Amino acid sequence: MTLAPDTPPPPGDSAPIFGTHLFDGCAAAKGYALNAMCFSFNEAANREAFLADEDAYCQRYGLNSEQLDAVRARNVLAMIEAGGNIYYLAKLAGIFGLNVQDVGAQQTGMSVDEFKAMLLAQGRKAGED
Repeated sequence: MTLAPDTPPPPGDSAPIFGTHLFDGCAAAKGYALNAMCFSFNEAANREAFLADEDAYCQRYGLNSEQLDAVRARNVLAMIEAGGNIYYLAKLAGIFGLNVQDVGAQQTGMSVDEFKAMLLAQGRKAGED
């Protein structure tokens, strides 16, 4: 679920952050297959099996077409939208050779270099306080 900028928060909840995807019970149910697959990557043999035949491995876990497309595109944001939990997706991102800065760049719509520069600038600002 992506929140629009003018969406009021539910009573008693904090204000939504535009562009974020809430990981709630609905998202957990939606992303169960994707998250279960990612959890399997805790074992090296499963990572190797995935790399040997991605489609067969994804089908083994029953990923839907939205999840399959996101995995094939290496699009972590689309995986989150498809119900992926970032903590599980980190294993998959690692298999793809993506690090935290790569994922952060995707989340902000910046290039990796722009994202790194923004982090450095934020660090300098924090150090000036």
